[in-house]
Amino acid sequence: MNKFIDILHSQPRTIITLLLALIIGGIYSYISIPKESNPDIDIPVFYVSVPQPGISSQDSERLILRPLENKLKGMDGLKQIQSIGAEDYGAVILEFDIKIDNEKTLADIRSKISEIESELPDEAKEPKVIEINFALIPSIIVTVSGNVPERTLNKYANNLQDEIEELDSVLSADLAGARDEMVEVIIDTSKLESYNLTALELINAINQNNKIVSAGAVESENGKFSIKVPGLFKTIQDVYSIPVKRNGDIIITLGEVAEIKRTYADQNDFSKFNGKQAISIEVVKRLGVNIIENNKNVRSVVDSYTKDWPDVIEVDYSFDQSTNIFEVLKSLEAAILTAVVLVMITVIAVLGLGPALLVGIGIPITFTISFLIVNLLGMTVNIMVLFGLVLTVGMLVDGAIVIVEYSKKLTERGSPRRDAFLNASKRMFWPIVASTGTTLAAFLPMLLWPGVAGQFMSYLPIMVIIVLSSALATALIFIPVIGSIGGDNKNNSDHKITNYDETLYGKVVETVIRRPFVVLISALILGYIIMSSFVKFNNGVDYFVDQEPEEAVIFISARGNLSLFESKKMIEEVEAVVLNVPGIENINTKSKIDSGGSPADQQDVPVDAIGQISIELLDFEKRRKAREIFDEILENTKDIAGINVEIRKVEGGPPTGKNIRLEITSANYDNAFEATKLIRGYFDNNLDGIKDIEDTRPLPGVEWTVNVDREKAGIYNTDVATIGSVIRLVTNGVMVGNFRPDDSEEEIEIRARLPKSDRNIDQLDQLSIETQVGSIPISNIISKSYRDSVPIINKLNGKFAFVVKANTDYGINTDQKVSEIEQWLSTQQWPEDLKFKFRGADEEQKEAGDFLSKAAIAALALMFIILITQFNSFYQTFLTLFTVILSVFGVMLGILITGQTFSIIMTGTGIVALAGIVVNNAIVFIDTYNTNLKEMKDPIKSVIQTANERFRPILLTTITTIMGLIPMATQITFDFIGRDILVGGITSSWWVQMSTAIIFGLSFSTVLTLILLPTLLVMPYVIKNRKALKAKNQEPLKPVPEI
Repeated sequence: MNKFIDILHSQPRTIITLLLALIIGGIYSYISIPKESNPDIDIPVFYVSVPQPGISSQDSERLILRPLENKLKGMDGLKQIQSIGAEDYGAVILEFDIKIDNEKTLADIRSKISEIESELPDEAKEPKVIEINFALIPSIIVTVSGNVPERTLNKYANNLQDEIEELDSVLSADLAGARDEMVEVIIDTSKLESYNLTALELINAINQNNKIVSAGAVESENGKFSIKVPGLFKTIQDVYSIPVKRNGDIIITLGEVAEIKRTYADQNDFSKFNGKQAISIEVVKRLGVNIIENNKNVRSVVDSYTKDWPDVIEVDYSFDQSTNIFEVLKSLEAAILTAVVLVMITVIAVLGLGPALLVGIGIPITFTISFLIVNLLGMTVNIMVLFGLVLTVGMLVDGAIVIVEYSKKLTERGSPRRDAFLNASKRMFWPIVASTGTTLAAFLPMLLWPGVAGQFMSYLPIMVIIVLSSALATALIFIPVIGSIGGDNKNNSDHKITNYDETLYGKVVETVIRRPFVVLISALILGYIIMSSFVKFNNGVDYFVDQEPEEAVIFISARGNLSLFESKKMIEEVEAVVLNVPGIENINTKSKIDSGGSPADQQDVPVDAIGQISIELLDFEKRRKAREIFDEILENTKDIAGINVEIRKVEGGPPTGKNIRLEITSANYDNAFEATKLIRGYFDNNLDGIKDIEDTRPLPGVEWTVNVDREKAGIYNTDVATIGSVIRLVTNGVMVGNFRPDDSEEEIEIRARLPKSDRNIDQLDQLSIETQVGSIPISNIISKSYRDSVPIINKLNGKFAFVVKANTDYGINTDQKVSEIEQWLSTQQWPEDLKFKFRGADEEQKEAGDFLSKAAIAALALMFIILITQFNSFYQTFLTLFTVILSVFGVMLGILITGQTFSIIMTGTGIVALAGIVVNNAIVFIDTYNTNLKEMKDPIKSVIQTANERFRPILLTTITTIMGLIPMATQITFDFIGRDILVGGITSSWWVQMSTAIIFGLSFSTVLTLILLPTLLVMPYVIKNRKALKAKNQEPLKPVPEI
């Protein structure tokens, strides 16, 4: 390796040229690399739906779900199968292990579905299989509003939608709040009677006259010609002129017995923007596209296309995710610059300006090389990548500090500058490689983190590995070459040589190493005090951190068979309150919540939700805390009768839903239902400190059932399908065909039905149906009744499933509440087949805790291999790993002092990271001790000399690492470009617990390491030669053999 280092130092121009190329490539990469807020989490979830109009939830469970479950449940890698039986459809959601091949799994699912299609009901439509991608959410929403006719607003919105979708970076631009067009055929029942017509005759007439008929082909000697009879409707007039009956010489057309008009489908939802009726265009970018550039292009296209629009039509932008990224980037870039400044101040104070500048050069070099690697790997820049940079700002200079400090020592002893850097690279090569290797060993197991949390957190270890690898190359190659440039080869023998034996720290070490048992027992007692205090006074455990949101969703819930008019009135009352609350920038109100079982929907939507209001808060610096805003909304809406208002902030970390999610499963529906009812009562009446309580039992309600007397229907030669068509005349109408007018790109439905005044349940008795014996009242063969409705049935892994959910009040620890619920469940008597499981944060917390424990063991194993290779000593290896235990005590002390909770993800990750960081000081210390021992032959003098030599670099590397994390721990950063001080921030709270864990763990471990490590290194020698060491003026004794 020394020969390789000599070759590098003999070619400084080549090294500098390579460095410049890497820097240019890194700068270009940072500018061009795609940027996004959160990491793109690829969760292997597939959604299989089988539509069947008219099927009940019970029949859907029996006829659709069971065949699907039986066929799909044995698939490789399947984690769980969730089934949904609902009115008009059945669906299953398949969640697979994160390691599966998505394309192969999708093909396997489709193959298995095709095998069971014959087992599904004949009336069921073709099953649809789609892969859910949670990253495909709107990156920006464009809203079009104005006091103009609905048709005009739709036309402008549709045209704008087409313009946006032409952008290469846009995957889709979907309209929300726009009704579909339709041709409505309103049947006049009195005219039908006068002409002796039935509704079915009208429907059949429309169907038969809206077709393209292929009449074959005529072939002759002169050629072959196809003949077609085109009969598709092109205009409304075509529909008017359809003949429905002939009475002598008189032809009765459809226009004579029905009113035909081009209109819009019945309104079953509404959408508003900032209190105004609006149509929203939800723009979704393609995967891997730079969201900042995409949203910029969308705004540019919209502004350009709408500049000539009438002033009465307004265009607004909302929920722009790139704005969030700008703020996050600004916050983290400020934190990085602040950390760099603090590190540089520390290095200058200890080493002086010249060496500090040399160390400082290593920071931008490492960053640019890292971004080049990130770009080459096809990664994007997100908050986890940027935090990886913040986390490593203090660590990446450790190697550079060791090289520069050692070369400075050599020059002070008289070595030429060029030789000093060359010798420093050779002497410190393996210690720096070993210390970097142990740090990487701590992060490598985190790459195997399973589940959603693992996908989310994986970017952190990847970035740390990239940065520290780049820092290693910078410290061992580029900085020594740069440092040796311009140096002379003169011997500086007149420089002062530091006498390390006369320092205060040397005297302290000389004192403590002679009392190893006192030092060791004192350390053990201190550790016991910290651990017992932590067990008694800790503030509990959390899964993730509680961060300040930028967006939130307000759910409005109400019960009963409510009409759209009733729901809209309630929702608008809440909307009026929200519009008057300061601190909110935009609100988007809608009544229809797409909760049709798709896992991509908003998690934990209340089953009785009638509408939702999505709110976008002002910039963090311009408003109060979100909790105060939410409290004001809840306070001002609590007196609105008949509704419940719940506010859910949009989660920025791994999605978990509500704080408490208790799942109840059983093979018996009634057992699961009754248990859910009992548990919900306990939540409502006996459990303090929780709010937003709900469960997934079907809502109480009624539905009308029309029972067909099949025997009578057979007598009249009619059937259920025919009767159903007639009944639809009093509901949403019978779809009798489609037509595509010249002024529309989409097909328009043609629906026939009765006038609005006749569309009610009583009108069923007045309907007639044509039979062989003539027209008879439909009431002769049907009967009406109403019953309790069961709109949906949920199953999990083949068993009936319900969930009781709640959020904890502010300041209440979720983990403690879960323990309280578990204790209550254990005191109750439950049916044997009933199973309970906590989902959401509790489930993820246990999985994450289990993984991090295994990751810590794996990291220690990897470090053990590196250390035993470096030292070739079991004793010195165990001493090095002992510093990891000391760091854990420091973490406990930090949590007690700051009053924080123990975050499984963030604090746990901090501890695993600490394992690799704290051993670095011990590695360099022990390596120097071994070198000194070979020269001096006396363990006591060797360890004192080592302590004095390494005191400055150990203290310096520790302080620089801490300084790099101070901005994250205090949430205070300096925006040097904008000349502003940033306190707090959108995501700053994410990193507090991890930063605090590393700062306290590293500080505590370093202080004790400086005392314990030299003491324990020579403890075997001191114990064996205790009597001799008490003698004054003793000659150096022979060292004991290495253990």
